[in-house]
Amino acid sequence: MNEYQKLPQIGKITQILPYPNKKLLSQIASKVIQNERENIANGATASSEDEIIKKITQEYEKSQKKPKKLINATGVILHTNLGRAPLSEKIYELAKENICGYSDLEFDTQTGRRGDRYAYVKSLFQSLSGCDDALVVNNNAAAVFLVLNTLAKNFKSIVSRGELVEIGGSFRVPEVMKEAGTELVEVGTTNRTNLQDYKDAITEDTRLILKVHRSNFDIVGFSQSVDIKSIANLAKEHGIISYYDLGSGYASRLPEHLEKDEPSVQELLLSGVNLLSFSGDKLFGSVQCGIILGDKALIDKLRKNQLLRMLRVDKITLNLLALSLEAYLEKDYKALPALEFLHRKDKELIAMANKINEGLLQKLKLRRTSTYAGGGSLPNKAIKTIALALQGDAERLQDKFRTLGVIGRIENGEFLLDLKAVSHKEIDELIMAINLIQKEEK
Repeated sequence: MNEYQKLPQIGKITQILPYPNKKLLSQIASKVIQNERENIANGATASSEDEIIKKITQEYEKSQKKPKKLINATGVILHTNLGRAPLSEKIYELAKENICGYSDLEFDTQTGRRGDRYAYVKSLFQSLSGCDDALVVNNNAAAVFLVLNTLAKNFKSIVSRGELVEIGGSFRVPEVMKEAGTELVEVGTTNRTNLQDYKDAITEDTRLILKVHRSNFDIVGFSQSVDIKSIANLAKEHGIISYYDLGSGYASRLPEHLEKDEPSVQELLLSGVNLLSFSGDKLFGSVQCGIILGDKALIDKLRKNQLLRMLRVDKITLNLLALSLEAYLEKDYKALPALEFLHRKDKELIAMANKINEGLLQKLKLRRTSTYAGGGSLPNKAIKTIALALQGDAERLQDKFRTLGVIGRIENGEFLLDLKAVSHKEIDELIMAINLIQKEEK
């Protein structure tokens, strides 16, 4: 019997494995067996039938994993892998009526004609930030692409070399600019760019100066950059557009020690910048989307770009965003959990830790430590926090808690449950998880 004849038949596998989706099972089995055939062709021996079935089982179960709720005990408030900013139940409940039924998403009830889906959020942004106009797309990467493609396609855009960033998921500014159809003009050096560098680069083919927030790194030491107000003034002098890709904008107040180098959206708009954009689910604390604020004439051009049809947001996003904006205007920051977590004091976190310890089989030690905002926000700015430390093999504990839907972190060889982003309603669930693992560890 040659190696190929040792491979099981797909029909046999679909009969052996008791999975309901036979079509998917057959597709996965075909892929696994094809890989086996390629390995044999390269000189390998065939895997056993049991090994092949195990591979198929693993692939099938991996494909059928449903999203589930997790407790974020990493301390990272805007954890990208865990969904960034959480939404409050209050906002969710208020949005349900408009989300679950029909609504006036694009219907003017006064005239009976088609309406503007962005009209209400636009008015809210105008009240909150003082902006001239507003537009919402599905994320900030889409916002950057739409702005560049609409306003600078086939022309040149100037960016400091120190701001040609790459963020998670291999989103690189130079590649995005290329795909948007604008020619990148780099100015300055990695660590130093001055206003004259921008001036010297402006030609008759220049349409835009782009400033990019260094969302996940700092340049320190012998360094220099140009503030957005200076860039905006320079752009105005030369009749070109100034645009700030802020990445993670905030519109309330940050804890005092974090505000020094992070101006708010309102402050940035006062700089005279033509357009700025940022993510809705980072420091803004709302739903995933890309928010573009600025000059009405420019945003009108963005609205006319056919790409907007592909990048626009749906009724769910718009309703949740509108309710978040209403919470801002009413200063109801408890309806914005990410902001609430960011402002938590040690006193509250210590009280939470004590409450958890009261329900445990074995009390845990408190650790005063620090965390970060996450999501490319407030780069390298440490935030004080309180964590509970578990004794034992840190990696094994991390794995065990993960199977229970609790995600912690390892620091200095200890497994920690950081309470910065744990909600009060999750305390009982966290106590149950800790007790279960403490029993297993005995």
